[in-house]
Amino acid sequence: MDYRTLGQSGLRVSAIGLGCMGMSHAYGAPADRRDMTELLADAVDIGYTFFDTAESYGTVDNPHDNEELLGEALKPFRDKIAIATKFGITLENLAAPGVHAVVTDSRPEVIRRSVEGSLRRLQTDHIDLYYQHRTDPRVEPETVASVMAELIKEGKVLHWGLSEASVEYLRRAHSVCPVTAVQNRYSMMARWNEALFPVLQELGIGFVAFSPLANGLLSRCYTATDHFDVANDYRASMPQFQEDSFGKNKALFSLLDELAERKHATPAQISLAWMLCKKPWIVPIPGTRKLCRLKENIGAADISLSAEEIKGIDEALDAMHMSDVFSGSLVKSRAI
Repeated sequence: MDYRTLGQSGLRVSAIGLGCMGMSHAYGAPADRRDMTELLADAVDIGYTFFDTAESYGTVDNPHDNEELLGEALKPFRDKIAIATKFGITLENLAAPGVHAVVTDSRPEVIRRSVEGSLRRLQTDHIDLYYQHRTDPRVEPETVASVMAELIKEGKVLHWGLSEASVEYLRRAHSVCPVTAVQNRYSMMARWNEALFPVLQELGIGFVAFSPLANGLLSRCYTATDHFDVANDYRASMPQFQEDSFGKNKALFSLLDELAERKHATPAQISLAWMLCKKPWIVPIPGTRKLCRLKENIGAADISLSAEEIKGIDEALDAMHMSDVFSGSLVKSRAI
């Protein structure tokens, strides 16, 4: 397994991480706890060392299900892995069907409560990477960064990061307490965050890509006839999974298939290798509930794409017509 270093504070992780949200939340009913415990152990066994969760990934019955799952499943391997979790949001009306709005709250006292809760559920004395899940317009970045500096000094957090923050916010936060990583949406269908790359390069900050397969579409495992439960599966309302999107994305699928055949790989592996080969500080975190996909995804780290090949892919994507892609849940400010 190839390893990468995020930021300048020495956080070394597997080149492919495992996004664990879908085991508990947003991709249908939660998976069987015993099956996921076995899958997480398998992930460690085949080389994954970077696991991503959040305090908000859960169900109506257990809003923190995902952290509890990881805490129990990864406890035997704690000294071999890095766990990333997040603070700063709650999901609005979790019992309602469909995509849930997120409500931000990063007041210092809330962060303090969140970190203690996450440490308890993860059954650990430290969090390797602690992200502000979404920025809170009512709390200045310097305030959040100061709390992170305190938590790092106390040893409860080793590194911290931001998700979906503006460049200004990132710079201001980083000036108070150096940011190790930014986690944003990024895939062949969602490339708007490439504008952030020069700033990350300048500041020495890593980039963790969530939804690197466009919520699974780029695996080429789905067709226009697939349907998802609107009650508990976000994909039911995602534009890239609507029936007409498959025709709109024909050119993209053809590009992936051609590259996969040429590289003796799968479309998912090409999608991941494309971003891995762009920058040495990019780490994608695809999610899965299946061992075969776990093995397939980690195999992307062995695929090499030259700078010329990357340029050719980017130019093709620039000129390509494709469907819209899910860009995230509605973000709301907390009530005063």
